[in-house]
Amino acid sequence: MSFLDRFRHKPREASTAELRAFFNQAASSEEHYPSTIDPRIFHVKLVLEHLGDLSGKRVADVGCGKGRFGRVIKERYPTARVCAVDIAEAMLAHVPQGIDRTAAAMTELPLASGSCDGAYATESLEHAVDIPKAVEELCRIVKPGGRIAIIDKDIKAWGRLETPAWERWFGRAELEKLLARHCEAVSSRPISYWEEIEPDGLFLAWLAVK
Repeated sequence: MSFLDRFRHKPREASTAELRAFFNQAASSEEHYPSTIDPRIFHVKLVLEHLGDLSGKRVADVGCGKGRFGRVIKERYPTARVCAVDIAEAMLAHVPQGIDRTAAAMTELPLASGSCDGAYATESLEHAVDIPKAVEELCRIVKPGGRIAIIDKDIKAWGRLETPAWERWFGRAELEKLLARHCEAVSSRPISYWEEIEPDGLFLAWLAVK
């Protein structure tokens, strides 16, 4: 796929109902949608580093899947309150006890404005039916001074993986601009799965402070 083809790609629009059905079925695959994640993976380390000490604080795992990141946070910070939100009830059924579970779309988070100390979306924003609205919601639920982390795929690498027809990948400036509408400080960087390995162009991380 050429450079121009990557940017010509226009995902097919999908309804919330279609996404819910897809991920409810996909929840049966532990291979493609695992329940756990190695805490040494840099994606996990970066989210934890950016969010800071979560002891006694409330954090939202938006598009949580089976709650693998939330599981690590609860193990690291037992007094943290993790709110796991996902569109698919079958995914939420795998979320560990001790984590709050709510079925909802990223564009309509059932959490009060400013009710969280932090929020993160790891490889989930790519499935939102309305990207600007999903980013707005992610920021809305975080209190001023709270922190937000997004990890997703770089549009420049489009074509490297097989994806659902609706999936979106992003440019650094695209999400920086959306986050900057609601946040005081925004940055982005290429990342890899392992800290000691140079990024290969697939993943980007956006870090923001509201």
